[in-house]
Amino acid sequence: MQYMLLIYENEEIFGGPEKSGPIMAEVGPKHFAFIGEMGAARLGGAGLKGTAFATTVRTESGQQTIHDGPFAETKEQLGGYYLIDVPDLDAAIALARKVPLGRDGAIEIRPLIPMPPGMTR
Repeated sequence: MQYMLLIYENEEIFGGPEKSGPIMAEVGPKHFAFIGEMGAARLGGAGLKGTAFATTVRTESGQQTIHDGPFAETKEQLGGYYLIDVPDLDAAIALARKVPLGRDGAIEIRPLIPMPPGMTR
């Protein structure tokens, strides 16, 4: 079963939108080690630049508008993700517990909707 592990943290601790501060230098190598630990369960993943680089396309009543940044003001922002393929939710939780965080944060585990037979991602 495939899951997304969505990493939420306060991006201010990472040294600005480029995420070039000392916390990133500390956490980055931990992520590289974690990638090795996940082995074949990891299908993909990446860190994300800060919300200052985000653009949102919002649709309301059929009309689309473009906005700088995310729409919601929150303390924690989506900072990265892993796409994994594991046997079940328990295995996804076990990996999520090991995702390195800079300080406080959350890992959201979200199952992917399977594609219909004959279609590929």
